[in-house]
Amino acid sequence: MKRRRLAAALAAVTVSTGLLVTGCGSDSSGDTGGSGGDVGTLKVGVLVPLTGDLSPFGGPNAKAAELGASQVNAAATEAGVDLTLELTTEDSKTDPQAAQEGATKLVESDGVNVMAGPMASSETIAVAENVTVDAGVPVITPSGTSPEITALDDNGLVARTAPSDALQGKVLADVVGQRIGADSVINTAGRNDAYGNALVEEFSKAWEANGGTIGESVSYNPEGSSLDSEAGQIVKGNPKAFMIIDFPDSWAKMGPALVRTGKWSPAKTWTADGLKSNDLPQTAGKKTTEGMQGTVPTSLDAPAGKAFDDLWNAEVGEARQTYDAQMFDAVVLYGLAAVRAGSTDGAKIAAVLAEVSGAPGTKYTFEQLPDALKAVKAGEDIDYEGASGPIDLDQNGDPAAASYGLWSYKNGALVEGTEVIPVSAG
Repeated sequence: MKRRRLAAALAAVTVSTGLLVTGCGSDSSGDTGGSGGDVGTLKVGVLVPLTGDLSPFGGPNAKAAELGASQVNAAATEAGVDLTLELTTEDSKTDPQAAQEGATKLVESDGVNVMAGPMASSETIAVAENVTVDAGVPVITPSGTSPEITALDDNGLVARTAPSDALQGKVLADVVGQRIGADSVINTAGRNDAYGNALVEEFSKAWEANGGTIGESVSYNPEGSSLDSEAGQIVKGNPKAFMIIDFPDSWAKMGPALVRTGKWSPAKTWTADGLKSNDLPQTAGKKTTEGMQGTVPTSLDAPAGKAFDDLWNAEVGEARQTYDAQMFDAVVLYGLAAVRAGSTDGAKIAAVLAEVSGAPGTKYTFEQLPDALKAVKAGEDIDYEGASGPIDLDQNGDPAAASYGLWSYKNGALVEGTEVIPVSAG
């Protein structure tokens, strides 16, 4: 079923880091959202993988959420708007069951109003279906990219700041075709979960539509004790290239298994956002990464992209990680939507997410947050231009457009490309 009228996508949460920024009390019983007003304390739950296969992404994303809250809180103080974002963080462990447990604690024990995260598609789907939709708590995932999320029966309570892999699969197929020939034979493989299966499927559809051929296609259990058998299947035949979807921690097992076949090379391998990590050449080994290339949503062309990079370097001072800007935007959107709704009620906040994330309205980036908050409180239309891109949530809570970039591993290090590939969901 179609997920909702877009706007139901966040409900507040309270994080163990205890970040508090402005304001006091909260009113969750106001009128219908959209007229603008003071909010009080909005409890935001941050659900990220501090352990497990996506652990390299969890810590930076938790810090991005804190950075977003600090920006909103400081802006609210400057604007004279009664709004304070209070964060509570839980570890999703890159596991759907653990994510459900973390979400349950955030909702039932910590009383969050909205939730930023989880990150993995499988976690997002499990949390929505088993915890947050029934509780009326909105979710904005910064990195859940599976097309399955679009079709969730979620009462409009699930949104995302990262684009669907229905877009990335096409971009990846086009880029690989340009590099090796669109009519080539390629073997595909991916982790057997909502992310891996969906992205392999989207890529394969686009690859074959462009005139190419899929040789072997392997779906594997990343938690298996040995992946040697699966690796042997992946390298069968004589493909011109490989397209493999995985996460960093599990690649430390699959990568060496592929090397042991003697028939595989990372330089002939394409992948996507899940394997883009500053640490992967060290944790998985140079033999499993050198020359690998991939696609990833990029903010290189975002109006506030450079400003966010500068802010991150000044306030966090660590290497950036994939989807940190999308997590930052999720938290900022919650603040703007709460003031638009004049309420801490999750459903009311979700109902106005689209209004504050896209046209019509005056465009504001996070650098103009005080003015943006004043405007939404006054009931004016705004269009938040995110650190990750324009966002422009559609009726399903998906970004209506996105830009992708390229990356690779060279000389044992992650190298960011400079090419920008814009794509529209239309």
